[in-house]
Amino acid sequence: MDKSEVAAILEEIAVLLELQGENPFRANAYAKAGRTIAQLEGNLADFVEAGTLDQVPGIGETLRDKITALVTTGKLAFYDDLKAKTPPGWLQMLRLPGMGPKKVKALSDQLGIDTLEKLKAECDKGTVAKLKGFGEKTQKNILEGLAFIDQIGSKVRLDQALAIAEPVVAELRKVKGVRRLELCGSVRRRKEIIGDIDILASADDPAAVMQAFVSLPSVQRVVGHGETKSSVTFTGIDHNTQRVLINADLRVVSDEQFPFALNYFTGSKEHNIRLRQRAIDYGLSLNEYALAGAKKKVACKEESDIYKALDLDWMPPELREDTGEIDAAAKHALPHLLELKDIHGVFHNHTTWSDGAATLEQMADAARALGYQYLGIADHSQSLTVANGLTPARVRKQQKEINAFNAKQNGFRVFKGTEVDILADGTLDFADDVLATFDYVVASVHSFFHQTQAEMTARIIKAISHPHVTMLGHATGRLLLRRDAYKVDLDAVLQAAAKTGTMIEINANPYRLDLDWIHCKRAKALDIQLVINPDAHAPEELAFTRFGVDVARRGWLEKADVFNTRTLAQVAKELEKRKN
Repeated sequence: MDKSEVAAILEEIAVLLELQGENPFRANAYAKAGRTIAQLEGNLADFVEAGTLDQVPGIGETLRDKITALVTTGKLAFYDDLKAKTPPGWLQMLRLPGMGPKKVKALSDQLGIDTLEKLKAECDKGTVAKLKGFGEKTQKNILEGLAFIDQIGSKVRLDQALAIAEPVVAELRKVKGVRRLELCGSVRRRKEIIGDIDILASADDPAAVMQAFVSLPSVQRVVGHGETKSSVTFTGIDHNTQRVLINADLRVVSDEQFPFALNYFTGSKEHNIRLRQRAIDYGLSLNEYALAGAKKKVACKEESDIYKALDLDWMPPELREDTGEIDAAAKHALPHLLELKDIHGVFHNHTTWSDGAATLEQMADAARALGYQYLGIADHSQSLTVANGLTPARVRKQQKEINAFNAKQNGFRVFKGTEVDILADGTLDFADDVLATFDYVVASVHSFFHQTQAEMTARIIKAISHPHVTMLGHATGRLLLRRDAYKVDLDAVLQAAAKTGTMIEINANPYRLDLDWIHCKRAKALDIQLVINPDAHAPEELAFTRFGVDVARRGWLEKADVFNTRTLAQVAKELEKRKN
């Protein structure tokens, strides 16, 4: 296991210990150790090999031995025992807003609650409100949270699914005899919300792969364990230390069947129907096992061979939603999709000047480490006091710091920006003379979410029509699986942006992914420049850009459609042009 996997397990142990009613100091020691390991510079395996783990602050003999076991074997009996003793319902309760291990333990001890169903029943009877430390408001919040969980089911965000799926895939590929192994389903298509994880393998010894799969440390529960298919529930912790539970299936097929199964289990269902119909038109039959005619099978070593046999260009999984990709592939007119390597810098990022966790220099260092040529700093404006928004006086001080920083750079630049609030009436949170001092302006809505659709639409259109506004930030304000978008006529906003030349942001923060891929496609048709921004509040969050690229690819975007594929010189020239 690498340090991120070990850190996640240590933090999970801390939660499990709290749920079991263990000494809070002991639980905190594991949580602290998890944070320490996550921030450790260098390779964790090197510390283990050198025997220097106990020199790391907060890592004593007991923790050293457990970390060593995880790094060297990928397993820890202590962790497995804790999971076995913890009812799955307790972990599900932790998904509810404001519900921590102490409250879950109290509900279990006093009311015998160990499932969401029992929790709802007791809330409906009003007994939860009578417990010490709960009350009517807490009970109401629990019921609202349960209703929300019931609505979204067991779905998770793409980043959460990948945080579990990618290490699983890496581990299973090490199993002796595995020939090919890939993620399928909505994860491979990079949908923003994931229901479950689908993994496909071909192997000489299917039983060995199945055993490795159900024995992984992150398995919370084995749902089924068969010869060709196994199902488990994985548990993990995401980058915000939020608990994640997700079901996963592993299927093993012969290597000859692998291309067909990969195509079938990737989907989407609509894409598969269209592809099977095309096969029928060619006098063939396509399913998860073969492409065949009346007398013989069509040999396909790779997935791309299936498309070739049907006179189609291979299409990236992100496009497989039956939105015109089959017709485009038949005409050899598929887009050359944007790639992460095409991005040369990002603009919507925050520092300690507002609500960020890192300094200007720390954010710039992280950007350079990613190979970026530029970084835009867009801290919050004055009205957003909860985020330490900048007053005009503080803007001047920050810009002075940026100028001094840039004076020392060669081939890298920090652009002076702001994320200015769009006020309730569509005016902006800074006067024009302040806005004129920035290299660019991101305009965003952070308040009055309950306006009518007509009010919100007019408000945003008024803001993006302002001559100093460069781009619209997170256009709908949604937070995936947490908060619905506010009511806005997005098509009208896009039409207005096309007229004013305002860029539209693809906010790559995995909670947002806003603009969505459908409206990206519409923006492209209107010749609107899109810009991918991570909305980073810490150096590591600059890596969120990858999720914005996923959205762009699903929206058929090419390099020319995205502003921050331009070089430093090109960006500087365009931003200067827009100011004049």
